[in-house]
Amino acid sequence: MSFNKLFIILNTGRTIRQGMFMESDGKWSKKYFDEVAYIEMNPEDVKTLGNPSKVKVSTNRGSVVLPVRVNDRVRKGSAFIPMGPCASLLVDHETDGTGIPYLKSTKAIVEPTDEPLTTLQDFLKILEAKVVDIPITDLETKPGEKRVVENVSCPFCGDVCDYLRIEVEGARIVRNVGGCAISISKFLNYNKHRILKPYIRDGNRFIEVSLEKAIDMAAEILANAKYPLIYGLSSTCVEAIEVATEIAEVTHGVIDNTSVVCHGPTMLALQEVGAVTATFGPMLHLADLVIFWGCNPREAHMNHISRIVMPRGRFVEGRKARKVVIVDVRKTVTADMADLFIQVEPGRDVELLRALRMAIKDLEIEVPVVAGVPREKIIELAEMLRTARYGVLFFGMGLTQSEARFRAIEEAMKLVQELNEWTKFVLLPMRGHYNVNGANQVLLWNTGYPYAVDFARGFPRMIVGVTSTPDLLANGDVDAALIIASDPAAHFPRKAVEHLSKIPVIVVDAKWSLTTAFADIVIPAGMVGIECEGTVYRMDGVPIYMKKILDPPPGILCDKDVLEMLLKKVKELKKVSS
Repeated sequence: MSFNKLFIILNTGRTIRQGMFMESDGKWSKKYFDEVAYIEMNPEDVKTLGNPSKVKVSTNRGSVVLPVRVNDRVRKGSAFIPMGPCASLLVDHETDGTGIPYLKSTKAIVEPTDEPLTTLQDFLKILEAKVVDIPITDLETKPGEKRVVENVSCPFCGDVCDYLRIEVEGARIVRNVGGCAISISKFLNYNKHRILKPYIRDGNRFIEVSLEKAIDMAAEILANAKYPLIYGLSSTCVEAIEVATEIAEVTHGVIDNTSVVCHGPTMLALQEVGAVTATFGPMLHLADLVIFWGCNPREAHMNHISRIVMPRGRFVEGRKARKVVIVDVRKTVTADMADLFIQVEPGRDVELLRALRMAIKDLEIEVPVVAGVPREKIIELAEMLRTARYGVLFFGMGLTQSEARFRAIEEAMKLVQELNEWTKFVLLPMRGHYNVNGANQVLLWNTGYPYAVDFARGFPRMIVGVTSTPDLLANGDVDAALIIASDPAAHFPRKAVEHLSKIPVIVVDAKWSLTTAFADIVIPAGMVGIECEGTVYRMDGVPIYMKKILDPPPGILCDKDVLEMLLKKVKELKKVSS
């Protein structure tokens, strides 16, 4: 029996298990790949296809074969694939001048198939990875003296929880008190799948070299490049980012951070219309209405609910005195705790936001349904917004990666500004990596621009859609890349990743990522917040000090020290005085 193909709207996002296995088993593990290589579909859509156990998902950029998971939380006509290599093979690299690819609302075709499931090796082969046999090793940790480190800050997400209690026995971290499931996985498995030696590529394999030789070769690549890219930086400290910025300036290259594929549009909207915002303190002590729009904190920022929503504030009696509203394209686990859940049609958040702005001004909404939401629900939400004593709107990549890009964020910011004519309302982006906000801040105070900063003419410029990393790689504009504490090969569109296989790539990281398969030089680094100290910026803009709990492995330096060595050598080669 044959069944028709289905045309669906593809959505991507993070999951708890994805984050846990990324930290515990690494991105080269079967456990991790299994958690990013599946598709969730509505039961009715799966039935229409004949209840297949696997399907072929195709777009104009490529296709993958994935196992099917039936989930009635997914809207009919839509599907969900976790953020990662499989989703990235499908999305369009075009950014339409915004710098961010179409990571959500991607039009795709789903059909039953007898083809084998797509594997990690298939993924690497498609993208023409340079090395597929990675010398993955674990750091040996010996037991020893027991000690406890209090008030430790977590180097995972933008919440940067700074109240952890870490118990250590010798070189082993044995307990993390206060951290979420992903935080616990990161601390207790800090020694897993580590890069413990510098490597250079010899054909299709890596060979060990001294740190000095790796630095010399990396510096030569950057010094000789006409237009190098320095990218990543959201999972390292502020001090390291400052050094990386100078490397970009000396080499007349471009420096960018991971906000380009998450909250880059937020920065653009902020420049256009401004925002009413606050830190966590007022939100905890004052907020009686909390809205999560296009984000899923119970899986991506797991302690966020327990920090902001559940506890008792000075003027609010905890959760029982707070209303929680979730607006999303699918019913996430966060939506289970909502007083009101609004399921918006994919890619139509702008329409809903504009309708809300009309409703709070008592303007007539002439149509019965807007973006899949009944007019009555819009009016109900508008009344909740106007009557709140203190409201908070948290928004995530459901808005930033939508088709409207920064225009959707502008509407959200305008909505909050207008609500302040009625009550007190603030807005805050749910930042992903623990120092992605810091990466924006460092570039702002050094160059005047938050990301995608170009030094080709000897002075900083930001031309989003031109100097943004997805565009630079997809268009083949850069001739070398220095990737620091990031994994673009796992999250960038296919065409962008393919360019990494054609240019010299230097990776500075603590653990083996999928990007290391495209590297010519791999330099190990210590882990900020565990083996290295430094400063980071929480999602609300508060600077947080990261403690050093353990020494780095023998011979391994922190990011800042590696980059300082690299900068010194590049200056010598370029004959630039210090």
